[in-house]
Parts: sequence; C-alpha cells; structure tokens
Amino acid sequence: MINDMEIILRPTEPKDLETFFIFQLDEEANHLAAFTSVDPTNKSAYISKYLKLWNDPTVNMQTIIVDKIIAGSIAKFEIKGEAGITYWIDKKFWNKGVATKALKNFLNVEKTRPIFGRVAFDNFGSQKVLEKGGFVKIGKDKGFANARKTEIEEFIYQLS
Repeated sequence: MINDMEIILRPTEPKDLETFFIFQLDEEANHLAAFTSVDPTNKSAYISKYLKLWNDPTVNMQTIIVDKIIAGSIAKFEIKGEAGITYWIDKKFWNKGVATKALKNFLNVEKTRPIFGRVAFDNFGSQKVLEKGGFVKIGKDKGFANARKTEIEEFIYQLS
C-alpha cells in the first residue's frame, strides 16, 4: 500500500511523454481505459497530441512520482467549457492506492468545479478511485471505445 511510498505530483515535462507512451502500450491497461487512440502504437501521433495538450493553458497536466519513479499522469482538461479529469497509472503501481492518493493530491491543487470523470462500465478500479475522491455517479453514456473496437457504456461522475 501507499503508507511506505512517497507520492508527489509535479508539472509534466515534455520528456515525460516518452514514459507515458510506454505505459499506454499495455494491452490490459488499454482495454480498461477503453476510450484510447485509434492506434496506440503510433508514437509520433501520441507525442504530438500530448504536446498540444501540454501547451494548452486550460490543461493542468501533472506527472505522478512514486519514490522518485514516474508512476503515471493526471490532468484536468476542458471540452466545450466543461472540466474533465483523466489519469493513467503504470500497471506495476495498480492496486496500491497510488491513483487514489494522486487524485486527492491533485484535487487539493486543481480547484475547478464541477469537474467530471468518465469511466468504462467495467473499469471497477477507476470507478473506486473516483468515488474515493468524492466523485458521484450522475449518469451514463455510450461511446465508441477504440481499444475494444465497439461501442460501450461509460459512467459519468461529477465532483461539485
């Protein structure tokens, strides 16, 4: 668990994107995230997309560091005037409380409210993370999940 691990957030640096790219190549992680890029192996498209987000002043992109090792990312973004949250944790840090602690730390700094989170219907780990962070399930939607090559249900969470 996280009791003996130091978890900190710092602003993402462009060099971090190389590590994030490797994390999202994991097939199980991609499946759970569901709403991923069409081709997760296209490194130049990945880096280009996230460099644009990194340069967007409405995006708050942070790198999650555990015991001086990059363990993932967390970010606030905006779509059509609504704030959303996204995070990705390296698989070797799953089930250790890293995402929950990182989310709580992030929400202490990122004060935009309301803020929304969306998660695949069967991504129970991510649902728990949002709920532990104070998010409440407010609805459902359907969308095309590139990682699954089909439309799936997703749950919508909100933190007011």
